[in-house]
Amino acid sequence: MSKYSQTNFFKSFNYALHGFRVALKSQRNFVRQLIMAILAVVLAIFLKFSTVEFCILFILIAMVLICELLNSVIEFMLDSVFKNKYSKLVEMSKDMAAAAVCVASFCSILAGVALFSGKIIPILKGVFI
Repeated sequence: MSKYSQTNFFKSFNYALHGFRVALKSQRNFVRQLIMAILAVVLAIFLKFSTVEFCILFILIAMVLICELLNSVIEFMLDSVFKNKYSKLVEMSKDMAAAAVCVASFCSILAGVALFSGKIIPILKGVFI
């Protein structure tokens, strides 16, 4: 039997779903970011984003969620290897992984402001003028 069979694909997909469920149950920040992503998509639908704007939005959402998942993986792995004992290198590694999430989030917020403001400002002008 080939290692590229469909059953292996479905097993891999199930492992990925399990990892997603673990993140939802154990990672508070991941849940918050996922809720914000859902709200952003709903607002984008309401504002009638173009296909390109949706693609940009989905790339930004994926970037933040992937960084958060990788941050969690790094933290779990380091805690496992070092058995939750303090190490300056572990602290630095965790801090840098968290910084990656912050950079991704900050860049996404800036891009989101650019995406959404172009749609929201004309609506607000129509309401208040």
